[in-house]
Amino acid sequence: MEKGYFITGTDTNVGKTWATVTLMEYFKSQGETVIGFKPVASGCQFMNGRWVNEDALLLQKHASFKLDYDTINPYAFELPVSPHIAGKHNPVNLDVVAEKIAVVKNAAKVILVEGAGGWYSPINDKEQNSHLAQILGLPVIMVVGIKLGCINHALLTYHALLKDGIHCLGWIAVCTERNILMPEQIITSVSDRLDVPLLGILPYFPSADFNLLAKNITSLKKFD
Repeated sequence: MEKGYFITGTDTNVGKTWATVTLMEYFKSQGETVIGFKPVASGCQFMNGRWVNEDALLLQKHASFKLDYDTINPYAFELPVSPHIAGKHNPVNLDVVAEKIAVVKNAAKVILVEGAGGWYSPINDKEQNSHLAQILGLPVIMVVGIKLGCINHALLTYHALLKDGIHCLGWIAVCTERNILMPEQIITSVSDRLDVPLLGILPYFPSADFNLLAKNITSLKKFD
């Protein structure tokens, strides 16, 4: 698949969805059409006869055009636990996910796929987010939540990507905490230790203004 990215995080709750929606708004500001996917989501609420995930709804809302929810998020599990546990009675089938994306991949210029949790987070009893990214064949953008411990998590994730033969396009720093100490120094420390560019720094906001955040993406070029 060309002209798309797989968004992975160094952990859960590091700002993957904010980064993904920010990228969607960035590409739309460049005149591109964009679709966002969250194939697997845990922690859902029952609405209008189906389980839906707040983050997946956000991706659906910010797409260039509206797709059916089941296409955006084919596996939506009620409990906010790892998908391989939450989906025990309806395990994730990666072929189903790939087929859902393949059906509509040519409808937009840019495809963004948000993983569930970190790179090696399990999504069924045998497979992980890494397997989904490999099946889709997309370059990866790594999201790092800027907090104590993130330097270690960023390096572990980056070297896991290299070990798996994945092309990591770059990383995005997301300031997820209001009062984190010395965020600039943490970001510099991560950047100095990675061999890929810092694509943008998303500052802390109590609520997201994605059009404003999109102005902080600095190193991604418009597709040809």
